[in-house]
Amino acid sequence: MEIRADDLKGPEIRALLQRHLDEMATYSPPESIHALDLDGLRVPEITFWTLWEGESLLGCGALKEIDVQHGEIKSMHVHSDARGKGVADIMLNHIMDEARNRNYNRLSLETGSMPAFIPARKLYEKYGFEKCAVFGDYKVDVHSICMTRVV
Repeated sequence: MEIRADDLKGPEIRALLQRHLDEMATYSPPESIHALDLDGLRVPEITFWTLWEGESLLGCGALKEIDVQHGEIKSMHVHSDARGKGVADIMLNHIMDEARNRNYNRLSLETGSMPAFIPARKLYEKYGFEKCAVFGDYKVDVHSICMTRVV
């Protein structure tokens, strides 16, 4: 498996991100979806990566700089065909390593509170993330859970 910095221009990533947005729409009301589209991810404060096995796109993830000491995980998604193969662990470790390289003190994220998001929450808990108060531009929302950890 290979992690690549991605410019978000390839058809594979467009398709994977659309699947991600469609999946979020299945489980969350529109006002509670915080997943970013392609344009939302193409901003200077976000670095985006994809994980490949040969020519197959397995997953993606991004790191947004909130400020010089705080990063946010965005757009972590694993293709349904690649789930259970450790793709999320690999991408999450890559993002955490990058947060340490940037000397962030804290790494946070927002995920859903519904049962469909239990696997994601368990993954983050496994790596030391804990529930926290809302951060950044997030508002209190029964459909969202914010999590954080010291880097």
